[in-house]
This record gives sequence, structure tokens and C-alpha cells, in this order.
Amino acid sequence: MISRIFGHRVGIPVILALVSLTLFTGLRTMLLIESFPDLPQETMSLLAVYVQGLLYDLVVCIWAFAPLAIGLEVLPERIYHTVVHRHLMFALVAGLFFGIGFVMVAEWLFWQEFSARFNFIAVDYLIYRREVAGNIAESYPLVAILSALVIVALTKLYWVRGGLRRALEERTPPRQRAVSAGFAILLLVGASWFDGDRFAPLSTNTYVDELARNGLFQFFYAFRHNQLDYERYYSVEDPTLASELLRAQVLLPGERFTGSQLFDVTRRVSPPEAERKLNVILITVESLSADYLRAFGNSDGLTPNLDRLATEGLLFTRYYATGNRTVRGLEAVTLGIPPTPGNSVVRRPDNANLFSLGSVFRAKGYDVKFLYGGYGYFDNMNAFFASNGYEVIDRALFAEDEKGFANVWGVADEYLYRRTLREADRSHAAGKPFFSLLMTTSNHRPYTFPEGRIDAPQRNRKSVVRYTDWAIGHFIDEARRHAWFEDTVFVIGADHCAGSAGKDAVPLLRYHIPLIVYAPRYVAPRTVNQVASQMDLPPTVLGLLNLHYTSRFYGRDILRTPPDQGRALVATYQRVALYENDRLTILSPRRLDEIHLDPLGNDMVKPMAFDKTAGARTIAWYQGASWALKHGLLSALPPSAHNNAAPRTEKSLLSDFGH
Repeated sequence: MISRIFGHRVGIPVILALVSLTLFTGLRTMLLIESFPDLPQETMSLLAVYVQGLLYDLVVCIWAFAPLAIGLEVLPERIYHTVVHRHLMFALVAGLFFGIGFVMVAEWLFWQEFSARFNFIAVDYLIYRREVAGNIAESYPLVAILSALVIVALTKLYWVRGGLRRALEERTPPRQRAVSAGFAILLLVGASWFDGDRFAPLSTNTYVDELARNGLFQFFYAFRHNQLDYERYYSVEDPTLASELLRAQVLLPGERFTGSQLFDVTRRVSPPEAERKLNVILITVESLSADYLRAFGNSDGLTPNLDRLATEGLLFTRYYATGNRTVRGLEAVTLGIPPTPGNSVVRRPDNANLFSLGSVFRAKGYDVKFLYGGYGYFDNMNAFFASNGYEVIDRALFAEDEKGFANVWGVADEYLYRRTLREADRSHAAGKPFFSLLMTTSNHRPYTFPEGRIDAPQRNRKSVVRYTDWAIGHFIDEARRHAWFEDTVFVIGADHCAGSAGKDAVPLLRYHIPLIVYAPRYVAPRTVNQVASQMDLPPTVLGLLNLHYTSRFYGRDILRTPPDQGRALVATYQRVALYENDRLTILSPRRLDEIHLDPLGNDMVKPMAFDKTAGARTIAWYQGASWALKHGLLSALPPSAHNNAAPRTEKSLLSDFGH
């Protein structure tokens, strides 16, 4: 069979395509077995995975090998039969076998980490090769894996060497070559019309749809579609009605709008209490899931320091990440906006001079800083924060004694905290209040940390959670020694959960993160059970200080929000959702919308028609935020906008928020 296929020039790409299809199917089977406990036990759904998956695989093979077929068919005989060309083709086939194997291994490892085919994360990994290559080298036996792939590729080349020689010796008539080239061109044109978006979801179980795709196809799709135009792809309402509905959902008692444009949420926030210019240190911990903490049911004792702080401060028990990437979390805690479809605003062009938590603090006379343990060019963090008025301090600016231990992602958390203490001292010595936003790196694969801090093995996820907790406790203990400690509010949250995968379209449980506010002089211990998400953090922090300002946040002060108005906005890359009243309303591209009742329990899926009011509220949030970003309604305000109202009465934050 192989010998007959290799009897013509086109046999070379054909056999490569057959090998690829076999391997793609084998990988799909392995991933299916890996995810089997989370899959619906329906034969038709699993059969559909293979049928639709084969179509994706065929399209990828056409894209990959049709150009090779065309090139071989048009190559003149005098070149085709040279020794140089023969050696080049043997090398090319061996390289392609190696490449196919490399993709298979990469997809398997990616699935282990994210339970998904290649997506925006994989695109980011290609862009930021240094961090990702280093992470892979530190996390996996790379030499052994690559050596095995070379051996497998050479073994496959040995198997097909006879047929390959025959194809390279075959003399094909020009007319037959022209027909083969024409057919390959037709296949390529046909494949270019293939659009994966035309497929309706096979199931409400997200694993089914992921398995039915092809990783390479998804990679290039994500590369081309890293930002989605909301009005083109998603459900919309009449703009005037949606704007009115949005403004009604944003406004809290005691606030008043100052603008009247469509989707303009600019409003004056004037608490009845006097302003307190306390320092704020906001710690965004890498991959800190709520279920690591004792308060959320963990019995492994991973976070004794966070557990203690949770009992000594404010603990928010129903607080959710807006997304599943660091830049999405930073977007929310900085800009206070919903997670609009596609890439985070941190990664988008034209993202300078936006209204942010930092812009309000800066207008109030604060030193405003962003401190990151890694290199801030990653995910465009340095450029974003610098262009929005933050002083940026990343790993490149750390002193020698602040680099005692590091892996590819950044310095160990304790050294980030050491630099934070020094920056706080500098601001305090200058007589200025300060706001510092920290982004940690330790709680991330390859899970390495300095020796001697905790009694736990390296390269273990639970161990690095213990180290992350130790570093926070050590930081708070060290901060107590400084003159500014008593007048500082420590806010400890996360960028996202440790894992975002789940069988549901938007697995809400995988968005649950902790939020702790610790300021023993000003905030009495208690738990807050209001539903909220990261975009509510900026106004909540400002509310804790009773600051008077003009807001453009879509988020609301959690502590001033009526109990029956709790809600959280969360998203994947394409699906955006609103969680309220124990139901999750999800908007998807091509207007494939649905409502999930009891999303943290039985998760019953209903069509949007089940509750059109919930659908309209959800659309208003995302249609409005997308409109505001596009039309410049979220740009920074002048300092005078935040300082034109005098505080009225002196009142202790302890009595305001502690009881």
C-alpha cells in the first residue's frame, strides 16, 4: 500500500498526511481517556467528537501538505532527480515527522495544564518564548523528550525509506503532474473557506467541543482572533435601552451621574464620611484558588498565614476572578471593567491614559507603583502600567540582594516583598501616602522556591502554595517593624485560580478566589458574603478609605452594595457571563446564549428565552463596556475631577466597616 502511494511525487505529502491523521486520532483518543470521568456517557456525543475532529484534522493536513504537493509537482525533472534534492527531501520528511511528534507532546502537556486545545495562551507562549521555554525546561525532562522524538522520527523515516526513494526516482508525465497540482490547489482553496465558527456546539460539556477540535487549527484561529468585535459576534439590545439598564445596574445609593452619553457611567462618589489617606498595598497572588484556604474547606493546612489574616480582617467569601489569565485579573483590579471578549485590555493597542485605580490615587497625591517579580515586558505589563501613570519596578530593576532566588518566571516572592518594603519606606520618608500594586510569581510551575523556608519538597504544587503563604506571613511580620504599618491597608487577592478547566462552558467554581483586607487599626474582623468579582475591587478599596472622587468604574463598592444586588462578571476568551441570583447567563459568539441554573451545583442549562430579563442585563454589561472602550469613555479624568468635594464628617473606619 505504502509502496503504491509513493509511486508518484504526490505520494510524499499523501503519506505524511496519513501519518498525521493517524496521530491526530490517537491523540484525541488519549485525551478522551484522560478526560473520560468528566465526559457525558453518550455514545453519539463521543462519536461526534471523532467525526467532527476528523474534519478539523483533514483541513489542517491540507493546509500543511497541499503546498508541498504543489511544489513537488511543479519542480522540473532536472532538479527533482538530483542528489541534493533527494537528501533535502529525506531531511524534510524526518523534520516533519519530528514536528508532528513535537506537536502531539505539546498538546498533551497543554491539556494537562489547561484541559483545552491550543488557544490564546498558546499564542502568548509563542510570543514570550524566553519565559515559556525556560518554564518548560525547568518543569519537564526536555532533553529526554526531544531525544525520544528524534528517535521516533528517524524510526518512521526508516520505515518509509523504500517508498520515499521510489517516489524520488519516479518520472511522472507533465500532464499527470499538472492534474495533481491542480487538485492540490482546489483542496487548498476549499480548506481556506473552512470556518470552525460555523459548527454549533456538540454539547454543553466543554470537554466534548475541545476534543472535537484540532490543536493546530485552534492555535492559528486564536492567533487571528485575539480580539472580537462585540456588536458583530454577540447578542445586542437597543443601545438606548441597554445604556439605561447598564446605568441602573452600576449606580449605588449616594452616587450621581455626571454624564449623559450613551453607556457613560461617569458618576460622583461622595461618601458621608471624611477621607482617610491611608496607604494601600494590593497583593495579587499568582494562581491562588479559594480552595487552598481553610475557610473554604481545605484541610491540608497549606495557608496558615492567610488563614490567620482571614480571621483578623475582612474575608470576602463569594469573590470571583473575571478570567483565567494574569492580564485579565490585572485588567479588572486596575480598570474596574468587565472582561470584554478577546484579549485583555492590558494586551491591546491604544490602552494608555485610562481611568484606573492608580489614576485616582495619583490625583489624591499618592505615590503609585506597580511591582512585579518577573520581567514586565511579559504580557505588555510594563508598557501598560507605565502609560497609565504607575512607576514600574520589575525584576530588571531589583538590587542584587533582591535576587536571592529566581526561576524563569521571576524572583521568589520574599524578594518582591523586600523591594516593596523599601519602596514604602521611600514614600513614607518623603511624606507621601502610597499605593503599591504587587504581582507575584512563585505560585507557578515549575514550583520552585528558596530552600529552608518550609519543610516541603521542591517542584510540587502544594509545596509552592505553602511557600507563597510563608512569604506573605513573613512580609506582614516585617511590615510591622515600619513606621507606616499602622496606617496601611493590606489587600490580598489573586489574579486567577490555579486551574480554569471544567466541563461547563464557564466553570464558575474555577473562578472562585480569596480576598482578604487586613488593617487591624481600622478594619474589624468579619466575613462578607456578597457576590462580587475582581472589577469591584477598585471602588471597594477607595470606599474603605472614604475617598471622594469621580468614578468611571463599572465595578461597585462591595461594602456599600445592597445585599440583594450582588453579582459577578466572569469570562473565558470568547464566552462572557453574568452570575447573579444563583444563575449564570452566558453570551457566546454567533449569539449562542444560554442560562445555567444552579451553576455551582446541578447546573441545569436553559435557553436564553427562559429568562430574557437576565439576558438583557448581561448584554447591557458587555455591550456597554465594549462600546465605552471603543468610544473613549474610559479615559482618565483630570485630577480636579476627584478633588472638588470636601469631606463632611469625621468617622472611624472601624465603625463603618467593622460591624
